[in-house]
Amino acid sequence: MAEKNLFFDCFSGASGDMILGALVDAGVSLDALSRDLSALPCGPIRLRAEKVHRCGIRATRVHVEIPHEHAHRGLSDIRALIDAAALPETVKERAVRIFTRLGEAEAAVHGCPIDHVHFHEVGALDAIADIVGASAAMEHLGVAEVRFSTLRLGGGTVRAAHGDLPVPAPATARLIAGYVSEMGPVPCELLTPTGAAILTTLGRQDTTPRLAHDRVAYGAGAKEFPGHANVLRLFIGPLLSGAEADTVWVIECNLDDTTPEVCAHAIERLLAAGALDAWATPIQMKKSRPAWLLSAIAEDRARPAVEETFFRETTTFGFRRTRAERSKLTPEHRTVTTPYGPVRVKVGALGGRTMTASPEFEDCRSLAREKNVPLREVMAAALAAFRREP
Repeated sequence: MAEKNLFFDCFSGASGDMILGALVDAGVSLDALSRDLSALPCGPIRLRAEKVHRCGIRATRVHVEIPHEHAHRGLSDIRALIDAAALPETVKERAVRIFTRLGEAEAAVHGCPIDHVHFHEVGALDAIADIVGASAAMEHLGVAEVRFSTLRLGGGTVRAAHGDLPVPAPATARLIAGYVSEMGPVPCELLTPTGAAILTTLGRQDTTPRLAHDRVAYGAGAKEFPGHANVLRLFIGPLLSGAEADTVWVIECNLDDTTPEVCAHAIERLLAAGALDAWATPIQMKKSRPAWLLSAIAEDRARPAVEETFFRETTTFGFRRTRAERSKLTPEHRTVTTPYGPVRVKVGALGGRTMTASPEFEDCRSLAREKNVPLREVMAAALAAFRREP
């Protein structure tokens, strides 16, 4: 089966059953998913699908039918259920990662260790079915990559075990920290903790996607809203042959009272906080003061930590951030054999064609010191070895 890319268009949020419905609408066999879920040692779980219409859009609504229960399971209980199931290891690994992320979010909200968290709603069998079912469905589809759009949250309040809570629910808000989201367009919860956990664990956000899809599927939500289609749209297609594209944040501040040593330390801390790159540029500010322009590039999930580092490690009172689109070659690492030893080579490809290749500097420097030869000779030998490969 050819590997597929999935892009979830979350213009009406996402929930576990909407994700499952979209995957079934994309062609995953309901019978196969039912067999997968029957492997869980927690009583009979049955799936039922129906075709519904939401504002004229035909979509699949998946119902999870489970025995009535009052159990509040902890993370260790859920792991034991999943580990005991006769499922592919990749499916179990995905499901455990999702529940672990949920547990971390709940623990942060309640201020307790993760082992003390009881999942309440998300520990119920229907949520277990949604998460394990989505993990198994992606295995059946042969998914290579998952991406998702800006996350619509809804509004108002949601009823939870502890009472009425504001939308987004506290666990949801924790799960989407660093991701682009927006309130509305209806006064109801659109993005649930289960939906947020599945998407942010298995996928990455792409707010300006370039789509080359060959199929579109729709998963229906339980509620109907006048004038708003409560569906999760799913685009399915192969990998694009051109350069990869995504969006990042460029974060900058001007510093006219900072020494080069402090600036260098700030760059190290920005990188440690998750920045993709960080640098300082000499500039001249008002009153002809020599200064530094400190810059960093960060993805959505790393932005809060990177921005906090600007305040913690510099004297700035503020910074600027700009959304930027970027195109990337597909990266790959290969190891080549040289007369001095093995060297990793970073390769950039475009549509399957090699566009550039660079020997890893640290590998070359280590061999140059060990063999007492010039660094440039080791680097030249690595490139020559790479070019000799078929």
